Amino acid sequence: MRLNLVTGGCGFIGRHLVGALVARGERVRVLDLRPLDPAVDGVEQVVGSITDPTMVARAVDGCERVFHLAANPNLWAPDPKSFDAVNHQGTRRMLEAAQKAGVQRFVYTSTESILKSYRAPKQSARALIDETVVLTLGDIPGPYCRSKFRAEEAAREAARGGLPVVIVNPTMPIGPGDDLLTPPSKMILGFLNGETPAYLNCEFNLVDARDVAAGQLLAADKGRVGERYILGNVNLSLGELLAELQRLTGLAMPRTRIPYALAIASALVSEGISNITKKPPIAPITGVRLARTSMAFDCSKARGELGWSCRTLEQSLNDAIRWMSGRGLLRRSVVAA
Repeated sequence: MRLNLVTGGCGFIGRHLVGALVARGERVRVLDLRPLDPAVDGVEQVVGSITDPTMVARAVDGCERVFHLAANPNLWAPDPKSFDAVNHQGTRRMLEAAQKAGVQRFVYTSTESILKSYRAPKQSARALIDETVVLTLGDIPGPYCRSKFRAEEAAREAARGGLPVVIVNPTMPIGPGDDLLTPPSKMILGFLNGETPAYLNCEFNLVDARDVAAGQLLAADKGRVGERYILGNVNLSLGELLAELQRLTGLAMPRTRIPYALAIASALVSEGISNITKKPPIAPITGVRLARTSMAFDCSKARGELGWSCRTLEQSLNDAIRWMSGRGLLRRSVVAA
């Protein structure tokens, strides 16, 4: 029975992937900064960082497949250089170790945020982005996105060098089980709790984290080496998402829209304060810049080549709301979810 390494296996998507691998009867090893809580029967744990060469070599040893998810997913950090150290250099270290260990398949989890230039002109119609887009580092905003861009370049380089790498680019993940509250879950929770009185309307793509895990497995089984696959489900505007949340919960959602100029000015002030206090900003500059133009995606390649499918947006949101409620995160009473 083959052994699978999941880096970042304690994260939002990672835990769903570990569960899916265990359900398939696969052997699983997790490399993460923290132990699995609760522990999963039969899953081997290596507690450590992908920035530590010794831990990486130990984790990769004996593995036939590597699913590399470990990263700092936030859009701001007290030390911007940490993004490159973890997301870029950490990925290079994983790729090098996998090459030495003779890994048979390496699935690298990238992000959709590196597939759109923040300098692109605004368009009146929703233009879908697909896997063929070619950008440069100058198109990419902020240290988080730039670190992930460099990491994906490293993955492509490794594929050209003979490592069987497949790349997946999940869009904004939602659903139950986001213990660390990644940016999409924080955004939804802020609206559910009435903490966000206004919004910058923007277009993005949402996908259930459980479906991303299924897509990662399919990428390992069927993906073409050196190819990228966008794992996304529903394109919609933030206004449309708020309307859906209001319908599902009975909670009043904000109706006031913020112009982009005000949003970017507020983000500049917010990050300026955060650089002093070292506390996360309310609105990271990178997030606002990404929101300036549409982030709607054509996700047909993964469906066509991998046979991937997704549950409905309604189910994903309902499950996320129930999970948040069960964890005591909701401060307003939900009518139905």
